[in-house]
Amino acid sequence: MEIVFATHNKGKLEEVRRIFASVNLRIISLDDIVFTEEIEETGSTFEENAFIKARRLYDKLRRPIIADDSGLMVEQLNGEPGIYSARFAGENCTYEDNNKKLLRLLSDFPEPHLAKFVCCAVYFDSSKSFSEYGYLNGKIVNTPKGMNGFGYDPIFQPIEPYMDKMLAELSLEKKNEISHRRKAFEKLKNKLNI
Repeated sequence: MEIVFATHNKGKLEEVRRIFASVNLRIISLDDIVFTEEIEETGSTFEENAFIKARRLYDKLRRPIIADDSGLMVEQLNGEPGIYSARFAGENCTYEDNNKKLLRLLSDFPEPHLAKFVCCAVYFDSSKSFSEYGYLNGKIVNTPKGMNGFGYDPIFQPIEPYMDKMLAELSLEKKNEISHRRKAFEKLKNKLNI
């Protein structure tokens, strides 16, 4: 069986391929099928955005699709940046821009700045569709550390099991062990029952 994963991100693709490695399933990316059309995420939740991508691709390809949407939710900011995590500081912003804006907003609040990474993974084909969530709980720390990872990783400290390190200080393998994406796609794989 072959499933199209709605991503161009090579790191994300490899992580999901490893999750599905134990089952008889081939995961291919949008690059593998040379799909370059931009899919606008107009939903108001992670789940809506993931399903928008999955439905749009299914309508074009008529093949089973998996997709996801993920981001960071900070308790003291009422769940922001949420679905806007990638462009929190504006269009064409850098990871550093996003981190600086987040830390600036949190400077008005006492520590700890509790936060969680959220991933909603979805499956879609002609006969069924469903979603699963994964979470990574932690806190935002004011001083960035580490050179691994991307996005908010240098200022996100997981609660367990690596609570003495920022995500950006962990190896890719250790980060993938605890990631919100892994948790969501593991549940999705189990629900697919293949």
